[in-house]
Amino acid sequence: MKIVDLKTYVVANPPPHHGGPYFIFLKLTTDDGIEGIGEVYGVPFSPDKVTQLIEDIVERYVVGWNPFQTEKLWRTIYSSGYSQHPDLTLVAVLSGIEIACWDIVGKALGQPIYNLLGGQVHEKLRSYTYLYAAPQTELQEGSRATSIHTDPVAAPERAAYYAEQGFTAVKFDPVGRMSALDPRQLSLEVLENAELVTKNVREAVGSKCDLLIGTHGQMTTSSAIRLAKRLEQFDPLWFEEPVPPENRSEMARVAQFTSIPIASGERLATKYEYVELLERQAAAILQPALARMGGIMEAKKVAGMAEAHYVQIAPHLYCGPIEAAANIQLGTCSPNFLIQESIETFGGFYAELLKEPIKWEDGYIIPPDKPGLGVELDEEVAAGNPYQGAAFSPVVD
Repeated sequence: MKIVDLKTYVVANPPPHHGGPYFIFLKLTTDDGIEGIGEVYGVPFSPDKVTQLIEDIVERYVVGWNPFQTEKLWRTIYSSGYSQHPDLTLVAVLSGIEIACWDIVGKALGQPIYNLLGGQVHEKLRSYTYLYAAPQTELQEGSRATSIHTDPVAAPERAAYYAEQGFTAVKFDPVGRMSALDPRQLSLEVLENAELVTKNVREAVGSKCDLLIGTHGQMTTSSAIRLAKRLEQFDPLWFEEPVPPENRSEMARVAQFTSIPIASGERLATKYEYVELLERQAAAILQPALARMGGIMEAKKVAGMAEAHYVQIAPHLYCGPIEAAANIQLGTCSPNFLIQESIETFGGFYAELLKEPIKWEDGYIIPPDKPGLGVELDEEVAAGNPYQGAAFSPVVD
């Protein structure tokens, strides 16, 4: 079996853009007609340039390759250009290719990928969602809120809404917008508002929901510790990326000064970066984004390293349904799986992109038993919604 063809899709995700304004998918086809789908996430260039990068890598390294030899292919691409370094751009492209190869292998063997990585451990996967605004939501006039996450009225209302749907955990960022100049020292006003929002969310959901403090590296170490001390009374399940991910030593210092478990990993690539979180005791929960960090097998290796440190995994998801499917395969076969990020209940356009949507019931994802990733991209829908805008950047000044 050899890979003989590539097709890419840059798909516009319509408003309200939950999961990002666009998704980048690739399809690999073998000489005997088996197709595998992958997704590429987080490359900081315009999507048309990203597809060119995918085409370049596939032409040079993947066409003619046996998709069963994913380990050797991974090492070959990772070492290209005499790099052997966790470069986010190269590794994200590699991730999409690797996921597509595993999809092919599973289909060739008639097995879901999790059966090829140790077998099913979990019959269902607990999931959480961000707090997303209801349609036509307006923030309180005169409020300090920059989004519903920082609105002490809207945030608890939406948290209660998701709890009623069956979610047992919700995530929100009570600090506010990230900045290109982060980390920064939060003002006393911001600290007080973050405490109030978290207090109100806890009161709205009681003990029915875990609270996930989903910050985005906005704070200096000292500021993160100040915020953590205020939030400990509400017993969050985690404090995510309290400082930027580039300095694992400072993240470890935050972990030393708070009882809230630290979660991190969505902006890291390969086992070589995750091992620093473990060695420095910087995080109790790892959040691999499989379409960015190296793919399915690399994430399984990270999960194994984490298991040996009694650290759990909570795969990150803020892109399309193919990475979601890969995350589900990983979570299903990982003993130290904690919880999976969902885009609400995987409905709307997310569901339209798949021939059969991801199955979500009462706060849990039901793993598929079909071969490969267990989902099929609806290529007509993907092709019918081309994205032609600029690169997505959530960072604001």
